Amino acid sequence: MKFGVVVFPGSNCDHDAFYAIGTNAGANVQYLWHKDSTIPSDIDCIILPGGFSYGDYLRCGSIAKYSPIMREVINFASKGGYLMGICNGFQILTESGLLPGALLRNTSLNFACKDVFLRIENNDTFYTNNFSRSDLIRIPIAHGEGNYFAEPETIKELEDNDQVIFRYCSPEGIISDEYNPNGSINNIAGIVNKNKNILGLMPHPERYSDELLGCNDGIAIFLSLIRRFN
Repeated sequence: MKFGVVVFPGSNCDHDAFYAIGTNAGANVQYLWHKDSTIPSDIDCIILPGGFSYGDYLRCGSIAKYSPIMREVINFASKGGYLMGICNGFQILTESGLLPGALLRNTSLNFACKDVFLRIENNDTFYTNNFSRSDLIRIPIAHGEGNYFAEPETIKELEDNDQVIFRYCSPEGIISDEYNPNGSINNIAGIVNKNKNILGLMPHPERYSDELLGCNDGIAIFLSLIRRFN
């Protein structure tokens, strides 16, 4: 399969994602420029990387959704193409209406940059089939607006449909406010759409995809998708 990593002005994790996919996961990958008006026909999955697209002016991701490439990304995803938004990419997905809810300021009002533990809530997706349900992984976060919010009826729908994929937890898998780094409702760290081809998550799996970094728990997310095509 082949990945495309979108580069926006202000992206700072595009190279991390490119390296994790191309070198660590061994998949074919290319960059996609934010001004591109077409997406190559051989792209199977698009990555919206972390960073500060357009300087995070107005709201995180609110300007990026108007990039020429995003018209094609929305069209790509609506036809069933795989789409993953990481951190700022997750914010872009919610701003674009591709995923429900919004990412608000962390309840601490501080930028959070540290390792967190995630519990796999649903391993029956394109992005988590390399895991077992309730597996625990360690992944870094780096965000100031990672507080996932949605109306109660939307949260209920996400929970009822098993669309909550990752949840912040303790190293032992305990879900509680103590291990919630940003105030997200129900400790939500990542969700998928109803068709489960679009994933948004705040933690950075690409930053823990190499054993040289002391942890490569994140690579399994990319390998899950690659496995889908093999």
